[in-house]
Amino acid sequence: MPRQLLKHHFGFDTFRPGQEPVILRLLDGDSAVAIFPTGSGKSLCYQLPALALPHLTLVISPLLALMQDQLAFLRHHGIPAATLDSSQSFEQSHEVMQQVQRGELKILMVSAERLKNERFRRFISQVPLSMLVVDEAHCISEWGHNFRPDYLKLPHYRRWLKIPQVLLLTATATPRVIEEMCHRFDIPAEGVETTGFYRPNLDLTVKVASGPQKRRLLLDALAEDPAAATIVYVTQQAAADDLAQWLSQQGIGARAYHAGMDHDLRGDCQRAFMAGEVAVVVATIAFGMGVDKADIRRIVHVDLPKSVENYSQEIGRAGRDGQPSHCLLLADGSNRPLLENFVYGDTPELTGIRLVLTALEQAGSQWELLPNSLSAQSNIRPLPLRTLLVYLEMAGIIEPQYSYFAEIKFKLLVAEASLLTRFDGERQQFLRALLSHSHKARTWYQPDFDALHAQYGSDRNRAMTALEYLAQQQLIELQTRQMTEAFRVRLPLPDLDLLAERLHRQFLDKQQQEVARIGQMLQLLQEPDCLSHALASYFGDHRAPRRCGHCSACRGEPAILPPISLPQTIAQEPLRRWLGPLAQALTQGLQQPLTPELAARFLAGLPTPWLTKLGARKLAGFGALADVPFETLLTACRAEPIAE
Repeated sequence: MPRQLLKHHFGFDTFRPGQEPVILRLLDGDSAVAIFPTGSGKSLCYQLPALALPHLTLVISPLLALMQDQLAFLRHHGIPAATLDSSQSFEQSHEVMQQVQRGELKILMVSAERLKNERFRRFISQVPLSMLVVDEAHCISEWGHNFRPDYLKLPHYRRWLKIPQVLLLTATATPRVIEEMCHRFDIPAEGVETTGFYRPNLDLTVKVASGPQKRRLLLDALAEDPAAATIVYVTQQAAADDLAQWLSQQGIGARAYHAGMDHDLRGDCQRAFMAGEVAVVVATIAFGMGVDKADIRRIVHVDLPKSVENYSQEIGRAGRDGQPSHCLLLADGSNRPLLENFVYGDTPELTGIRLVLTALEQAGSQWELLPNSLSAQSNIRPLPLRTLLVYLEMAGIIEPQYSYFAEIKFKLLVAEASLLTRFDGERQQFLRALLSHSHKARTWYQPDFDALHAQYGSDRNRAMTALEYLAQQQLIELQTRQMTEAFRVRLPLPDLDLLAERLHRQFLDKQQQEVARIGQMLQLLQEPDCLSHALASYFGDHRAPRRCGHCSACRGEPAILPPISLPQTIAQEPLRRWLGPLAQALTQGLQQPLTPELAARFLAGLPTPWLTKLGARKLAGFGALADVPFETLLTACRAEPIAE
């Protein structure tokens, strides 16, 4: 049957390596892990079984662009699929939910964050599900790259929704990460299918270059075939804009792409690249994951990738058609401090962790929090704060109960009398009570669940179910905001000072691991024997040839980076001049002292909630020392009189 489905729906006669064993395992009712290189057909491993399974397949994907790309492929092959995402209008989301309820879809794609949505969880819990698919599954591992705290909740949601099967997909997972993925989803080792990381059609070249040399070497590489589809990766958004403009001035049709651009401009750039109208895109890592273009002939890294995993993922976008493609890395290591500073910027301060634990202690046995408010209060950025809450869950301190919207409002799309006449008996009485216990401001109603419960005896859950039903029937428009998360606190609490120290140590350990990844990347690009073999070995694949013959190391041109001269000390006088106004603004605006960590983040140009609230970007000194290693900045800021 698998081969019949493959031919009928996808038009292929044979499977690619690894696909058939995974598909057969899923069709036998088991779970599986597929670890294939980028562009090797991982998606087919869920697309084909989804056609044969009786109920809906729920796909968790980290990027909207990735979902849209896969959705276009599925629709092209006549497979009923849809997404629920933040870009959709009320009417579009409503139509997708109706299709799901009518059983018209085989595949629904959402982000992991969607499962935090009270309305979505209520909806999907009423839908029969056959399989959960987790794309980019390495995000579930605390020790993998691109760790996403919300992915840690997926095993819990799988059990709660009683989904019988799971498929985990990734292109970049080390043996340690694979083991953790399998452990979290109870998948035995025999359920893992790995096809290897060696790509025989990719020529890997590392050239030592700095400053103006990089632009000359880039221009030389592009001139070899100006029409070849090429992605040029840089670290910073401003560098993407600047380099794309310079290439255009040199006669190379290039466009920039980064997360700071307008959504429509990004979409137009991607469309033009896919259509072959633009040959060269200069981009940050924001570009690529949703780009399924088979004939990309070149990948050029002008800056150092932040990890071996990122490098593997990015070069893996070249040559998906199996034809020879070139991957050039212009190495000097000068942006290592910048990459490391990004890591340090996400590590919360001990004082911030203590502020969160104080809020937890004051809550008693039930802790309800607004993540955005807690982030602003504690000066911990949203993603690290989410990680901190996950750490508290893993330590058994808190247990998630539910989340709900603090702000709920609705407006009638039919007259109130007409709405009430659609129901009779107790349902009409309940609806009348719901309307009478909702505050009305012009056209919008805001329900008062406490008053409804006190007067009518109905709980919030029934009221929300009713509002969801009315919205699905297009009788009301429902809007929800201000996600509130509720946790049960397991009392008695441990010593909070010791707990804060332990949690801070976890973040510091994670920080050191991320910094170590940058060092591993530098080590790889200076590989003396064979880049392809070293890259495969990093991921535990020992099947690659010892000498590939198509890398700069095999050609006898291994890269040897010269030592980088970095400042070991910083003059105190400019620090006092820059940090004095910041300390004053903190004291006056937030009644908070300036800590050495916050001072170092300010000098490195790393935003935090407090710095953003103070408008610190406008102060002299913000980002003035962005090229200096963070540890050097921290040492200087701890010295007298900066720490006062």
